[in-house]
This record gives sequence, C-alpha cells and structure tokens, in this order.
Amino acid sequence: MTTAEKFGKYRWRICGLLFFATTINYIDRSVISFLKSTFTETMHWTDGDYADVEITFKIFYAIGLLCAGGIIDKLGTKIGYAVATGLWSLAGVATGFVNSVVGFKIVRGALGLAEAGNFPAANKTVAEWFPKRERAYAFGILNSGANVGAIITPLVVPYMLKHWGWQSAFIVTGLLGFIWLIFWFIMYEVPRRHKRLQPPELAYIEGDKDETPDADDHSPKLSWGKLLTFPQTWAFSIGKFLTDPIWWFYIFWLPDFFGSKYHMTTADAAPYVAVVFVISTFGSVFGGWLPMYFINKKGWPVMKARRTAMLIYAFCVIPIVSALVLGTINRWLAVLVIGIAASAHQAWSANIFTTVSDMFPKKSTASVTGIGGMFGSLGGIFLTWLVQKKLFLYYRSINQIETAYYIMFIVCALAYVSAWLIMRWLIGKRKTIAS
Repeated sequence: MTTAEKFGKYRWRICGLLFFATTINYIDRSVISFLKSTFTETMHWTDGDYADVEITFKIFYAIGLLCAGGIIDKLGTKIGYAVATGLWSLAGVATGFVNSVVGFKIVRGALGLAEAGNFPAANKTVAEWFPKRERAYAFGILNSGANVGAIITPLVVPYMLKHWGWQSAFIVTGLLGFIWLIFWFIMYEVPRRHKRLQPPELAYIEGDKDETPDADDHSPKLSWGKLLTFPQTWAFSIGKFLTDPIWWFYIFWLPDFFGSKYHMTTADAAPYVAVVFVISTFGSVFGGWLPMYFINKKGWPVMKARRTAMLIYAFCVIPIVSALVLGTINRWLAVLVIGIAASAHQAWSANIFTTVSDMFPKKSTASVTGIGGMFGSLGGIFLTWLVQKKLFLYYRSINQIETAYYIMFIVCALAYVSAWLIMRWLIGKRKTIAS
C-alpha cells in the first residue's frame, strides 16, 4: 500500500465521475464526424458545408470558454459542472431534430457553447481534490475519457445509423449526460464539505505547502485583466492555441482520412479510427503517470518533471509525417504512427492542463483554463479556415488527397515542439502566482 492509498481513495471516485463526463462530452461532439458521408448523400452537403458546421461549433466553443471559467469559479464546481452538462446534453438531443446546414449550425453552436464548461470545471475539480503530485495523473485518467468517447463513437454510430437512422445517434448519445447528472449530485461535493471524505485523506489532498484551501481563502479572485498580465497565462494559452487544433483534426477528419485514402465506407473505416483512439488512451494515462514518477521517485521539482515529460511527448508526435508512406506498405502501420501521435497529444494535454494548477491559485484555475481553452478553440478555427478549408479542401477538390493530408501531418509534427519552446521561454524560472 502506497502512502497516498493509506489516507483513502475517495478522490479517485471523483476522478471517475470526471472521466465519464469527458467521455460523454467527446461522444456528443464527435458523432457528426461519422455522419459526414450520410449528410453528403441525403442532404447534399459539400466538404465546405461540413467545414462550416465544424467552424461554427469551434466559434461558439471559444465564446463559451471565454465565459465558462469565470462562471464556474463563481458558481463552484458542483453547480457549474451540472449546468454545463445539462445544457450540452440538451443541445446534443436537439441535433436529431434538424435537417439543414443552418439548423446544424444553430444546434452545434449551442453544443459548443455548453461543452466549453467541461475542461474548466474538470481542471478546477482536480485542483480541489488532488495534491500537485497527483494532478497530471488524475487529469490523464479523466482526459482519457476523450479517447474512450472517440473509441465508442465509431463502434455504435454505424449501428444506430443502419438500424434507427442518423437522428438516433444524436438523441441517444445526448441522453447520456442526463444519466451522469444523477450520479454527480449523489456523489459530489467539495472536499471540506464532503461527508464521505475521511480527515486523513482531506489532509493529504490539502498537503501542498504553497497552497491555501479555498474554503478558508477569502481573498478576491484574480480578474481576467490581471490574469492576462502574467506570462504564465500566455504560456498556457499559446500552448493550447498551437496544439488543441491537432486533436480537433483527429476527431473531425480521421474517419474521412481512412475513408477517402483507402476508399472505405464509414463502417469499414470505423475499426481503424477506433484503434487510433485505443492507442491514444494509453498515452493519456501514461502521460499523467510519468511526471508523477519523476516527482515521487526522482525527487524532481514539479515544473521540471512536467516540462521534461512534455518535451518527450512533443518528440513522439513528429513521426506522424511518415503516416502516408507507411500506409502504402500496410494501412495498419499508418494507424500505429497516427495512434502514437494521438497518444502523445493526450499525454501532452494531461500535463498542459495541470500547469495551470501548478502556477495559479485554486480559485483562478477555471478562469485560466477557460482563457487557454478559448485560445485553443481559436487555433482550431484558424486551422480549419486557413489550412483545411483553403489549402486542404483545395487539394481534395483536385483529387490530390495525399497532398492534402501531407500538409496536415506536417502541421501536426511541428506544433508541439514549437509550443514547448514558447512555453519554456515564457515561464522560465517564474514561481507560482500568489493569491
């Protein structure tokens, strides 16, 4: 039994709740990517129409992140997370009742606006329930919900499409969030008010010497204006701006990559996409474990451990540029190299989120997460509009599919190393920001 285990494990049940919320979040947002060909056939969508719906989601996701962090910091995690989940679930169900590009833009915009609450709320919950040494590991576990969501979606959507129609895919998956809410209200409360949390575990959770428990901290929350004056805020935001779009690309375009490159139907491509995200699940958990190993076993400072781990993950993405070449030998080799890159992204993601709680007081964690998440979403919009809609779709239109994907894989390969260098420069040796 480890030192952490002997104090209690209830915090890991909370982590489980966050995992399932993130799984549902990603199921709801990724369903549409497996219905692209259906909409092309039944509603005569063009690639441009699909890209426009995708951009609309990202615009409203960015707007939601602009507000979500501050709202969750104000409402608290219990109510804030519940409101966000209820609203995005409602938007998910509503998608099954529209049948035009304009209608999809409206409901997907609403989905993006509400789904923006997930990661600010999850990150704040992790900061409340875990000491610094465990945060990346906890976030890696909850963040693996994104992978599980991306695995489940290609396995169930083709079945629902075939037997119940495309509308059922949105309605059934949208209802999952309402089920989750029941467990959230039964199981969740902040640590200091939780009746099931034993004093030894509470003491362990609050054991970081440089932090003050929020329940006893009455100092004012840092304003947006103040937060934007810190280089640490910009380091997190630029890191998200450069790397978040890559995950968006995997979510929205991998089904199309396997379908168009290898002339597969949606159902045939689904297992390949699922395997990519199975591989990435391991990266999410390992990505959180590695810095914890550096801290606990090597005795490294938190930021050194986090920084070293993130550099390793950045290098692991670079081989994705060989995906098309390897795919000509065997398509499973392409799956492997893309899966490793997606795995490295999730490992990176588990750590970049926890840099926020490493550098900022708990009461500002959701706000900073929201700011950075907004920049990540803006990066996704920029990549979709400039690279995908202008360059990517141009080469697709002249049947140079490989050229289109070469462009995107080169962008993927360079994004993380660039982000790491900029973050390293901005953070430097700066210390944790005081309340």
